[in-house]
Amino acid sequence: MTSKLTCIYLALILHNDEVTVTEDKINALIKAAGINVEPFRPGLFAKALANVNVGSLICNVGADGPAPAAGAAPAGVPAPSTATAPAEEKKVKAKKEESEQSDDDMSFDLFN
Repeated sequence: MTSKLTCIYLALILHNDEVTVTEDKINALIKAAGINVEPFRPGLFAKALANVNVGSLICNVGADGPAPAAGAAPAGVPAPSTATAPAEEKKVKAKKEESEQSDDDMSFDLFN
């Protein structure tokens, strides 16, 4: 596990310095840091990252695909207005109060 993390961090260091991630560059950093890593790992990481945009990979960690912007509507659906009209706010508050009152009036008890 330590060798994997080492190669990940070294690849991130290279990306941060805007250097192409290659086996030789990873090996140079390993040697400079005096770290022991299995000899196959640098080549494996270099090949895995050869045709990958590391920046987009970092931004999409854990996502199944490109993530939409926060609050973005699905394609083809117009985005809702972020400004809510005062009348709409009153309607929402009134409905919320109604639902709270109706829940109290039901006198439903789960344990009776």
